[in-house]
Amino acid sequence: MAKLSVRAAPAAPPPSPTFAAKAPGRGPTMTFPTEGPKKKRRGIVIGRPINAKGQAVFTRQLATLVKAGMPIMRSLEVLARQEKRSGFRIVIEDCVDTIRSGGNFSDGLSAHPKAFDRLYVNMVKAGEAGGVLDTVLERLSVFTEKAVKIRGKIVAAMVYPAIISLVAGGIMGVLMVWVVPKFQEVFFTMLKGKPLPMLTSVVVGIADALRKNLLMVLAGLAVAFVLFWLFKRSTFGTKVLHWLLLRVPVLGDLFLKASIARFTRTFGTLLASGVPILQALTITRDTSGNVHIANAINVVHDRVKEGDNVAKPLESTHIFPGMVTSMIEVGEETGALPDMLVRIADNYDDEVDTAVDALTSIIEPIMIVLMAVGVGIIVIAMFLPMVELIKSLSA
Repeated sequence: MAKLSVRAAPAAPPPSPTFAAKAPGRGPTMTFPTEGPKKKRRGIVIGRPINAKGQAVFTRQLATLVKAGMPIMRSLEVLARQEKRSGFRIVIEDCVDTIRSGGNFSDGLSAHPKAFDRLYVNMVKAGEAGGVLDTVLERLSVFTEKAVKIRGKIVAAMVYPAIISLVAGGIMGVLMVWVVPKFQEVFFTMLKGKPLPMLTSVVVGIADALRKNLLMVLAGLAVAFVLFWLFKRSTFGTKVLHWLLLRVPVLGDLFLKASIARFTRTFGTLLASGVPILQALTITRDTSGNVHIANAINVVHDRVKEGDNVAKPLESTHIFPGMVTSMIEVGEETGALPDMLVRIADNYDDEVDTAVDALTSIIEPIMIVLMAVGVGIIVIAMFLPMVELIKSLSA
């Protein structure tokens, strides 16, 4: 049997050297080109790649995978493959590339501030520093899910009356601009110059004014919206609106409870994750969502920096209820401040749920009654001339 010989494949030729410029007093230096790891080119992420609900789902899935013992890079690769949103998939893949090149998960997150805020990044960084990333991700998932739930409750309470008002306004506009003028022509023909009833005259006058100045009315509404938007964007306007959100009857109590729940849950979650107290106060202040709450937290930050505790300066701001400051003071005395803050947040989350349900049950009948009264006035105003006409014919 003939002996088979296996021939090794020829080795790749070494890279050709390049000669650098001759240095003074030395000969030319010879250098070889080196190739480092190339990073894949990703697409461009426009706008916010993920909303709060999507972030909560992503955090829960990531926490589950890491808690099961899967490495963070492998967990991110699994989540990137199943991600349907191209923008957020690019973000996850960039985080994978950062970890593969020797960086931390928090470094990859900080490169995408539109997807992950400072609170998220700092909590992950604290978890990496303490070696408890799985626990921190679990806390983050609970935090984001609670935040999404509360925000959804408040939005639902505000959206319902807004939709009812929009529908009622549309119906009233159609009646006043198109239906009432048709009846007006019929009335002038049938009554032959006789005066209309007072209610009918008022409704017809308003309808005439709207129909003849429809463009001006629409332009005025557009100008009012733009002026309100500019006022809201200004520093003074933001302070006024945020003050009204906390002080307006009924709704103010709801927004205050939601702000307290957000503050205590954010602060407690950061402290439980190992973030230093001053840094936790700074992050909580920046993510508070209300100027007056942020100013109060800023006062607490400055006093704590001088060596004070949290409860006393928080009480001096006169924004937070006495029960909240008392429970925080007890938490500081017992050394269980993070747990106490989370307990306060859970309590106020339940109160927000109750307040939203009560507010929705009150707003629904009120809006229906108002819409019925508006439409009923127009209908009665249109039928009064017919009643007068029937009386005159019968006489």
